[in-house]
Amino acid sequence: MVEKLKEVFGKAGAVIREYPMVLVMALIAAASAIFYNSNDYSRQDSFVYLKSGLVASLGISLMFALKMLSQRIGKELLLQVSGILFLIIFYFLLPPGEKQFTEVYAFLLLPTFLLSHLLVSFIAFIGKNRERNFWQYNKNLFINLFLTVLFTGILTAGIMLAILAVDHLFDFNFNSRYYSYTFSFLTIFGSCFIFLLFNEKGLFYLEKNGDYPVILKFFTQYVLVPLLLIYVVILYFYSAKILINWELPRGWVSYLILAYSVVGILAILLVHPLKEDSTKSWVRIFSKIFYYALAPLIVLLFIAIFTRILEYGYTEPRYFVLLLAIWLTAVVFYFIFIRKQTIKFVPVSLFAFGLFSLTFPYLNTFSVAKRSQKSELMKTLTENNLLENGKINFNKKVSDSLVIELSDKFEFLARRNEEEFLLPLLQKKGQAQLVKTTDDGNFNEVRNITRDQFKNVTYNLSDKKINPVSQNITLIAKDFNADLTGYHYLFKAYNYKDNFFEFDHNIVELKMPVSQFKSELFLVFNNQKVNLVPDLQKLFANFPNDGEIKVNQLFITKKIGNYEFKIMFDTLILIKSAGKEPQFLINSESVLILIKGN
Repeated sequence: MVEKLKEVFGKAGAVIREYPMVLVMALIAAASAIFYNSNDYSRQDSFVYLKSGLVASLGISLMFALKMLSQRIGKELLLQVSGILFLIIFYFLLPPGEKQFTEVYAFLLLPTFLLSHLLVSFIAFIGKNRERNFWQYNKNLFINLFLTVLFTGILTAGIMLAILAVDHLFDFNFNSRYYSYTFSFLTIFGSCFIFLLFNEKGLFYLEKNGDYPVILKFFTQYVLVPLLLIYVVILYFYSAKILINWELPRGWVSYLILAYSVVGILAILLVHPLKEDSTKSWVRIFSKIFYYALAPLIVLLFIAIFTRILEYGYTEPRYFVLLLAIWLTAVVFYFIFIRKQTIKFVPVSLFAFGLFSLTFPYLNTFSVAKRSQKSELMKTLTENNLLENGKINFNKKVSDSLVIELSDKFEFLARRNEEEFLLPLLQKKGQAQLVKTTDDGNFNEVRNITRDQFKNVTYNLSDKKINPVSQNITLIAKDFNADLTGYHYLFKAYNYKDNFFEFDHNIVELKMPVSQFKSELFLVFNNQKVNLVPDLQKLFANFPNDGEIKVNQLFITKKIGNYEFKIMFDTLILIKSAGKEPQFLINSESVLILIKGN
């Protein structure tokens, strides 16, 4: 037993010595997640923790990649300093406050995380003709990642159940935050540590030759390949349907083709060593057939994406889909026409395309999307004769679909800091509204600037998208600023989350629905449930007509025990359909809960 403990602690010490910067990044990421999930900090401080956590999470894979490279070429200190400088620069590329942190940054963060993981896969093999070692290295990383997920899941579940048992058996009444803190620490720092334990001393252990795993062959031959056959049959039948009916492909077919391509390339990479085995002829046949079968689907992919681009212009997702289509074309041509092939081409080329999409001047995804949507906006305004002296004429008669289109484009560009382009198009009142909404970070309200100013809007009730037997009443609060006079506590509840708050040794919970709801919206105070739906019905009773209605404030007040609760909403929707019970929808980014004692 003692010897086993010594061995365990010895391996743990070796991991700390070999991967100090990786563990530091994991520790920062875990601590940031813990602080972010606590309610002891202001929104600005919480956002700092969010940024730190995101950057540190990126640093885990980046520092691991640089460690692998240093084990190949040396210069570890120089590489680590370079990695830290990159992370510092990336931190300041993110916005300074939560208001500016829109979904646009997802198109920066997600590709960057993907690039950092791709870097891990090939950076130690640049310029090296080690095809077999390259495959072994990535195979071992893949297996270690799977084992890490398994071990971390069991460890996290076990420790959290132990805390729960101690809490209930010994009546410790632990703060509910301890569970989220434990989960954050184990899933981030714990999983990183376990992954490094599996990798032992790194590169030279990971790339050494070993037997081909039987389970991997079974998984590829009897799971992945049959899935690919199902996919390709569906896609080819759909292609035949397009040719027979002579119709344009549906937009989501792009994602189906991309999924098929990714799964197929993964399958080929997993069985790559078996191509050298003469008894495994199915691998060589499958590898060749796959790329030939993929070629017609790439044509369909280009048709689908250009159909959307030509009609609606570029956005970041369409840009990335187009770039992936070009990358897939390059992969197909490479493996069909190049004799001396290397599987390193797959991650290296994808990394190059991804880096191009984020950093190349003028042609990166953000520049292309903004230029395209600006052009589409001006084209729409010009074609509908809505411009007079460079400004939008809001007195002209327009259709509701045109108003929606213009509102969408205004919101899109406002979220990308294009106020200087939009302001000249508006009158003084609209300019003031745009400046205020963007400064406040209320980008959802930008669409109302154009929608509310059009004076003569026609509605096409024959449009199939409109259900004439359905009515929606939308209540929008003009003022969503909380007056704290007389109140002692303020909590912010987010949609579709478990919202638990503690004060004065009490627990209050707002059970937010995940979708439309009919009869249940509970405020729970110390296990006492109060249904808020009757109060919502009273709010809507004064507004029988459908459409959007702006009210001064939108709130419900409830007294439970010695406390008064004020629940403030910024938007509420009542959906009334013929023959159905009315349903409610909380269509807001947040809900405020104010509490005071009697």
